[in-house]
Amino acid sequence: MIRAYLLYTGPDGHSHVTAGHIPDGSLTAATSVMFKETPAHSTLDWHNAPFTQYVITLAGVLSFTTHTGETFLVHPGEVLIATDVRGSGHEWRLVNDEPWRRVYVVFSEGDAVPFVADQTSGA
Repeated sequence: MIRAYLLYTGPDGHSHVTAGHIPDGSLTAATSVMFKETPAHSTLDWHNAPFTQYVITLAGVLSFTTHTGETFLVHPGEVLIATDVRGSGHEWRLVNDEPWRRVYVVFSEGDAVPFVADQTSGA
């Protein structure tokens, strides 16, 4: 299973996170793919996802925080499913000495994005 974190906007207007995975063999149409690298020790203050997208981390370890104080780490090989295009948003910072290398896979608004929540989490 591929570890994933769903970042979504709750009914309270704040971003929240649910841990889970992407089901094996999931096939979903994407609108675009982009590769990006950010230097080690970088940060990005409060923002929303510009699109519903997978953010696949290839290198670097990030700490994400929501306005409600939820925090989680994303490691290489894990996927952030960013769907919090509205609301209070999130921030991130690189926590190791590597640059953040990643792939963005953008989906059309309203498309269902494959994700299965851990049984101990709830979205």
